[in-house]
Amino acid sequence: MFASSRKESFSLQAMQIADACLVWSAFALASVLRWNVFGTESDGGGLGPIVWLLYMVVPFSPLLLELFGFYRNAERKKLSSAVFQICQAGGVMGAAVGAMVIIFQVDPSSRLVLGLGSVFSVIFIFLRFYWVRAIVRRRIANGAGRERVILAGTPKDIDDFLKEMPEGVTDYWEVVGRFDLDSDDPMELKDMIEKQSAERVIISPKNTQFEKVSQAVEFCDAQGLEVWVAANFIRAQVSRPAFDTLGGKPMLVLRSTPELSWSLLLKSLFDRCAASLIILLTSPLWVIAALGIKLTSSGPIFFKQARAGKYGESFKMWKFRTMVVDAEDKLAEVKETVGNQMQGPVFKVDNDPRVFPFARFLRKWSIDELPQLLNVLSGDMSLVGPRPLPVYEVKEFEKAEYRRRLSVKPGITCTWQAGGRNSITSFEEWVEMDLKYIDNWSLWLDFKILIMTIPAVLFGRGAK
Repeated sequence: MFASSRKESFSLQAMQIADACLVWSAFALASVLRWNVFGTESDGGGLGPIVWLLYMVVPFSPLLLELFGFYRNAERKKLSSAVFQICQAGGVMGAAVGAMVIIFQVDPSSRLVLGLGSVFSVIFIFLRFYWVRAIVRRRIANGAGRERVILAGTPKDIDDFLKEMPEGVTDYWEVVGRFDLDSDDPMELKDMIEKQSAERVIISPKNTQFEKVSQAVEFCDAQGLEVWVAANFIRAQVSRPAFDTLGGKPMLVLRSTPELSWSLLLKSLFDRCAASLIILLTSPLWVIAALGIKLTSSGPIFFKQARAGKYGESFKMWKFRTMVVDAEDKLAEVKETVGNQMQGPVFKVDNDPRVFPFARFLRKWSIDELPQLLNVLSGDMSLVGPRPLPVYEVKEFEKAEYRRRLSVKPGITCTWQAGGRNSITSFEEWVEMDLKYIDNWSLWLDFKILIMTIPAVLFGRGAK
């Protein structure tokens, strides 16, 4: 991790380009060995027969490495961690390439190049990592390449700021001065900048008046010196600060949910494509469910209920009906006679007397949830996200922080369903798991939850 986001971004891109070149070189070397060592014959020669595969492997290999955290905090990373992350990325890429080889029946001699190239790629990337890490560590130890930085703020704010900074960041700093915004003369900052040839001023304004912060920023701005202002003066426990513009005016933005990005757009696209495919593949189950409900219980096949969507906006969620028609009217009676296994505003109970016999089969294998794929297609829900609660239960939330689970689109499955499904009895724990999902969201996490959901459904674990 480098001293500034621009340097970090440049370094990341440079390493990714280098690794992409190494992957291509690995396959080129494998091709040469195939001809000169193994003497394998082929009708194409060189990398020609598999060059279309390399167009996928070469650019996506660095992206997978980044996804598994390979490029983060590289100078402090253990060799074992680096090897594990390289193997993780290699495993995913290998599975994708293997599937392509089988589907498109790649020539056997080219498979040898793919196998050797994959092994060489792992070796080359690891050697590059080891070499770069050694150089970076040596430069840090010698004090070379450090940025001359002046820290401004109250003495306590500066000390607290330094304690909060990871060593992977401060390793690249040479703190050449500390300026007290409250008591020091502004001209002292000018003298300090000139004397130390400072490259950057970092201001920690946690307990400093904005007027003095503004004066320091204007003073540095006039000299063309880069100034960074920490956003720790806002005591947000969850939100991540970022800057944007509104009507041409700079704005400090605090976000506690995933920022609009290509990843979110890909999630939305994947949701709709996957939902369409699942509906097609499970269409026989829809017919079985519809016939079973119609033959065993009087009333409609589908059940729709007002659920709280993103930001609490109400939408109609669809399910196969698994309860008697007047189930909602009997809710209060059931709560009084049977009780509630869930602590909090949510109601859940084993052997709910309102569920008719055939519906227990639908619930056990989660067939009753299939119509929610229609909500995914309409954009009201996602495949993965916090489960949508009935509007009347959301109104009974006791803590304001519970509503943060409404800050993202609700989903058909989530962390607690994939892990233990309905075994959780504390709404507090349920919310905690949902918020952890929101705070750590990534496409990879969604795929992981979807994969974990499959055995939970197939084996009917925890369904009620």
